Amino acid sequence: MDSSGARAYILEQLRTRLPIERSYHSLEHTLDVYASAISIAEQEGVDGEGLVILKIAALYHDAGFLTQDTDHEEAGCRIVKEVLPGFGFNERQIELICDMIMSTRIPQSPRNKLARILCDADLDYLGRPDFQRIGATLFKEMQTYGVLSTEREWNQLQVRFIERHTYFTQTNKQLREPLKQAHLAEVRAWLHQNP
Repeated sequence: MDSSGARAYILEQLRTRLPIERSYHSLEHTLDVYASAISIAEQEGVDGEGLVILKIAALYHDAGFLTQDTDHEEAGCRIVKEVLPGFGFNERQIELICDMIMSTRIPQSPRNKLARILCDADLDYLGRPDFQRIGATLFKEMQTYGVLSTEREWNQLQVRFIERHTYFTQTNKQLREPLKQAHLAEVRAWLHQNP
């Protein structure tokens, strides 16, 4: 399989075809998830074919936004099924990649180790120091697409989301969960101070 070709293809598509209004679901987000997936995989002992499949799933996990605004996971799987055979990926590998992509749909539902890593990589920022900066790009995107309008609505959504969110890997439970809980406390405090 030509993983470098598959990588170059989707990065070029994301670079040139994603709507500019996608301030969160952007090329930068995909590259962040890709880097996080590699880092978590290293900690979780994933290598060989599993690591290759995980990297491709990370790169393609939001590719569906190239074609539609809703149900982007299904659209991403269609892209995977159309594109990856041309790069030498077999049916089993493509099914694994699609299963991982579908597992990132909220609420996340990973069914295997690779999917657990991808889910954690997708929301890694919740427990990182760049939480506010990255969250601001999602707020902007949600405002642009009419999902919500005020900062209060945004912070109410963040509280509900973070309260329900769970990391799946031991790596992220240890490295990200404590700071995620601190961020949750900060958002709750903001809501309390801004009734």
